[in-house]
Amino acid sequence: MKTRKLTVAQALITFLKKQYTERDGVEHELFAGCFGIFGHGNISGIGQALYQDPSFKYYQSRNEQAMVHAAAAYAKMKNRLSTFACTSSIGPGATNMLTAAAGATINRVPVLLLPGDIFAKRNVDPVLQQLEASYSQDISVNDCFKPISKYWDRINRPEQLITSLPAAMRVLTSPAETGTVTLALPQDVQPEAFDFPEELFRKRVWHIPRSRPGKSVMQTAVEMIKKAKKPMIISGGGTIYSEATDALQIFVNQTGIPVGETFAGKGALPYNDPHNLGGTGATGTEGANYISERADVIIGIGTRYSDFTTASKSAFQNENVRFININVTEFDAHKHSGLAVTGDAKVILEELTEALKGYRVDAAYEEKVKAFNKSWDEKVEFAYTPDQKDGLPSQSEVVGALNNFSNPEDVLLNASGSLPGDIHKLWRTRNPKGFHHEYGYSCMGYEIAGGLGAKMACSDREIYVMIGDGGYLMMSSEIVTSVQEGFKLIIILINNKGYGSIGGLSQSIGQGRFGTEYKYRDENSEQLDGGDLPVDLAANAASLGAEVISATDIGSFTEALKVAKANTKTTVIYIETVPERKIAGYGWAWWDVPIAEVSEVDEVNKASDTYKENKKKQRYFL
Repeated sequence: MKTRKLTVAQALITFLKKQYTERDGVEHELFAGCFGIFGHGNISGIGQALYQDPSFKYYQSRNEQAMVHAAAAYAKMKNRLSTFACTSSIGPGATNMLTAAAGATINRVPVLLLPGDIFAKRNVDPVLQQLEASYSQDISVNDCFKPISKYWDRINRPEQLITSLPAAMRVLTSPAETGTVTLALPQDVQPEAFDFPEELFRKRVWHIPRSRPGKSVMQTAVEMIKKAKKPMIISGGGTIYSEATDALQIFVNQTGIPVGETFAGKGALPYNDPHNLGGTGATGTEGANYISERADVIIGIGTRYSDFTTASKSAFQNENVRFININVTEFDAHKHSGLAVTGDAKVILEELTEALKGYRVDAAYEEKVKAFNKSWDEKVEFAYTPDQKDGLPSQSEVVGALNNFSNPEDVLLNASGSLPGDIHKLWRTRNPKGFHHEYGYSCMGYEIAGGLGAKMACSDREIYVMIGDGGYLMMSSEIVTSVQEGFKLIIILINNKGYGSIGGLSQSIGQGRFGTEYKYRDENSEQLDGGDLPVDLAANAASLGAEVISATDIGSFTEALKVAKANTKTTVIYIETVPERKIAGYGWAWWDVPIAEVSEVDEVNKASDTYKENKKKQRYFL
């Protein structure tokens, strides 16, 4: 057997360069390169390997959490066919990646983490930043990654790499099992040399299958749909990852079955398709929540049925409702005691279309859906329209101005705060990849880092990052990376002086906006309800290298968008808005947030009574 003497780190990078994915006959590089921040735990191992081999491109991040967000956003835009590796030192560098690693696994997107680790030889323990345990020497902070990784391994000997790497790639490229993969690399093992078999470094193409369920399951699904009087589709992220949007369009055109969209699935149909009811669940539209409340068959496509999608399991009130779950992941396909149609969304929709020839929903039902689509767009137009009065604009007006200005192929990116609820209802999607939300983990700070990863995945498209002041203060560091690498972002920085979403939630449960506004502590009340803090976010963004434009109303905001579009570098448009929102929940749009059962505050007691009433609509689906 031919061998090549390489360090463990050199062998790892050489292997990663040779990995490809293939679906439908099209090949993709599995790794676009490596994000990293170096420390004593990886500088002489992974750092040296990347230094001597620039063909595997290294990107310098500013925050370890941010680089994993960027990798996840890149993978999301690439429909999980490509991703990045992310390397850090042992200690805080590694644990900084935990939050984003959890987000990647929760959102079912692949990222490869390569954290440094403690000495495998143990002869110098405890090393700098080492976690010691009295009950074991085989533990480090990297063990924290175990519950949030789909595959985890520690490479204590060079030859372990030979069997661990293919196993890690299998998980990264699995449509059903993908998520965070962690390979912990002890700092003394990374630079250790070994005679690796040459065969390890051949080109490997990982085929992404379009799996199909059994014929009997498909036949049962067809029979259930044919018997349904009020069927409804809930389209999730799996529809888009499978590239099944054209198949979905053909299916609904033939059958007339309406579609509600999750956060990850928004864009599966154009917003003005008459079958599109828009967002569903806790942040859903009037039509989507009206139809879901009465539906007798729910066809879930690529959805994991989060509590926002199901309005905390209160959205489906038909006592005879049944579920057909089309999902590549068996775990998700069995939710709600549904018929598990386990397989690829695209091929299953194509087969259902063929099997359901001649079937169409009742004309009156279809007309009601079309009416909801039309009336909702009128509500959106109202929310977009400036009030034509003095004062700050509302957030929905800012969203509308951006939607009207942007091109169909442009990308809107967001993750947290009050924006997701507004945008889920209000954004007029015109492209399957035009709406990019990380809402499985709803991680404050994802936005700018995610924008960077999205831009790296599609450099020819404008990426509009919408972020509130709360999310911006959590993590703005990757503005520097976008400037360094020339990946232009247009960042809409909306300042409502606090945590807008949780502030509204706090108010709705009788607690005012306690702890959610950015204010001084008042010396009389001893609460944080004094004057506004003097934080200059625009100046902060400029100090990180971005061009900054301040807008005061919708007119100046639109002019700023024109300038930003013409710019060649990352541009931040800063605008303040009122905390009030022009559009609220419609239909049965509820989210289960438990409220104190007893309180000295009347408003809390009233909210608790309402909560108990709402709980009565929650259901088990058995």
